[in-house]
Amino acid sequence: MKAMIVSMAVLLFLLTGPMLVVAMGTVTLGGHWSTASRQSSRQAPDPATTPEAVVQVYAARAFSWRGAFGTHPWFAVKPAEASEYTVYEKIGWRVMRGLPAISIARRTPDAYWFGQKPTILAELRGPAAEAAIAKLDAAAKAYPYSDTYRIWPGPNSNTFAAFVGRAVPELRLDLPPTALGKDYLAPWSLFAPAPSGTGWQMSIFGLAGVLVAVEEGIEVNVLGLTVGIDPLDLAIKLPGLGRLGPGPGAEVDEEILERGRDRQPPG
Repeated sequence: MKAMIVSMAVLLFLLTGPMLVVAMGTVTLGGHWSTASRQSSRQAPDPATTPEAVVQVYAARAFSWRGAFGTHPWFAVKPAEASEYTVYEKIGWRVMRGLPAISIARRTPDAYWFGQKPTILAELRGPAAEAAIAKLDAAAKAYPYSDTYRIWPGPNSNTFAAFVGRAVPELRLDLPPTALGKDYLAPWSLFAPAPSGTGWQMSIFGLAGVLVAVEEGIEVNVLGLTVGIDPLDLAIKLPGLGRLGPGPGAEVDEEILERGRDRQPPG
């Protein structure tokens, strides 16, 4: 009986964040993907005025109910003197259509992800970016789950981002706690470097594990959901709510909190 009560309490704790995200209006449950915004968020440097190489890593809440739990990440790269960006990402619907899950395409680098504004998680410029682009491209093409996509517990788009991050440690990629699937490791692996390259993690099929790293801090994975603390940035990490505090990928910012306050009944 006690075990059942504890299990229910843990499950309630894990689901509280996603439920609050829906209540605050952070994600939109209605609407159709075909009418959701894909416009530029104006965060990427303009190639016309930026001759240097650029690498940026973005993440945005997933579309519809999935956004209450997770984010979709992508890598946008522009070699020196290039006139446009190339975006690397893993997309589930491609597998359903018999296509490789990995998409390498020229598109708007900082576009809204079907109505959700992206956040920049990492960035490199100049020679550092130029060197990283080749490593990023090689890692994307060596990704072991290019023909498989599973939302939970992975391998999904965040599994891909974590894999590439490990191959390009210069990015020091600190994926947000809402990057559901980031802890799903390569086939038959229990241990791996943290995605930032500044520590290590242990994970059992993305369902349970622990991560300790300078960049990410300390994270515990329970059923694929992340709870953690980043002591250096004085931030905490919670399922659904994401990163609360300073640092890359902070997800519950003042704008979101203001929307939540506006929804409260008068006192």
